[in-house]
Amino acid sequence: MNPRPATAWSEPFRADRREDLHRGGPFAGGAATHDWRAAGGRGVTVAIVDSGVERDHPAVGGRLVRSVRVDIDGDEVSIVDDADAGDVVGHGTACAGIIHALAPEAQLVSVRVLGPDNRGKGIAFAHALDWVIQERIPVANLSLSSRNEALFATFHDLVDRAYFGNCLFVCSASNVPGQESYPSLFSSVVSVAAHDIPDPLTYFYNPRPPVEFGAWGVAVPVAWRGAGSTVATGNSFAAPHITGMLARLRSVYPDASPFEAKSLLAQGATDPAVRTSGSAASGRRR
Repeated sequence: MNPRPATAWSEPFRADRREDLHRGGPFAGGAATHDWRAAGGRGVTVAIVDSGVERDHPAVGGRLVRSVRVDIDGDEVSIVDDADAGDVVGHGTACAGIIHALAPEAQLVSVRVLGPDNRGKGIAFAHALDWVIQERIPVANLSLSSRNEALFATFHDLVDRAYFGNCLFVCSASNVPGQESYPSLFSSVVSVAAHDIPDPLTYFYNPRPPVEFGAWGVAVPVAWRGAGSTVATGNSFAAPHITGMLARLRSVYPDASPFEAKSLLAQGATDPAVRTSGSAASGRRR
């Protein structure tokens, strides 16, 4: 009697295919050996899906290499180059400044989806994520989210495509406790909320998701539009701290899968015995 044929999903693990499973990732032959936390982000491109990024802002350090925006005309949605490379709010520039401070050698790409009121359509957000995946950008900062239930399946599909396409989406959680927002609640992303320790290198791992990581997001000095600056509070400003750390990580391990990258990020998290003070993020700009 012939043995039962293997199922389709077992194909990669057949005896004659196992050579393809060898890889040079961070866990090859055991635990990771390099201290990626000291890297500068060289060779990594980071997308910032937000309100735009002010190209000439000193906090961006001249690292913005491309700027696009999502345009909606009736039922038509398009991605167009934004030659002015402006920021209609300041929010995206704030995120870019945090990322650049942590990963000064990384290149930045701005994908503008928000308007002057710091709001945007969910469908524009979805098209922006699709563009980032198609461009194969390895890390993307999403300091925004959607509560549109009609787009639940769309966002779920997008983050799964990103995960299997080796693109890490770093998503800020909603500033309203218990409020569901997407794609931050999906397991395929790196979800982030704020802590109040004023140190950009202090971050925590939460073993009880949905929010997995905590980073500085209370009273954070940030860049703002018009070459300005302000002090801001919210999960929006926690997420780019984790994005910057992942840019460092990916500069050392460019081929690390999202699973490996998240595992290394968790491994390098701050000891939770560090004392904290103050209150939770309010989500208000101050």
